Amino acid sequence: MTQTPKKQMKSASRLYAVQALFQMESSGQTIEAVCREFETHRFGATYDEGEFVEGDVDHFRKLVAEAVNWQALIDQMTDRALVAKWPIDRIDPVLRALFRAAGAEMTKTETPPKVVITEFVDVAKAFFPDGKEPKFVNAVLDHMAHEAKPEAF
Repeated sequence: MTQTPKKQMKSASRLYAVQALFQMESSGQTIEAVCREFETHRFGATYDEGEFVEGDVDHFRKLVAEAVNWQALIDQMTDRALVAKWPIDRIDPVLRALFRAAGAEMTKTETPPKVVITEFVDVAKAFFPDGKEPKFVNAVLDHMAHEAKPEAF
């Protein structure tokens, strides 16, 4: 099934949000600096390695800002979805960024939880094409969705 350009842009913004959150955590850069870099140098940019897809700037900014603003709440919700021996601070930093972006969209937007889960499982597949991480992401996000929006199920 082919996505419309608007849906493709939203999907790209989710991937970029995960990358931006990862970059902020690993480099200590501010939200303003990272968002500016992504919007200037990644959204729709063309490099020798290929072309970056245009993203939905508003959706990207909202996901990153909400993930930062509500990080403690989202991390607690993620922790409850994880096995007790594996709190969020012990998981891969890319997965941590993914759960934060997905948690922000799941709790701070009107996007249906099933859409959020599907979209972020696809993001996980982009980062971990041969691993078990996409199934893990699906399970954790499903648990988070049932907690965040039980009325959707």
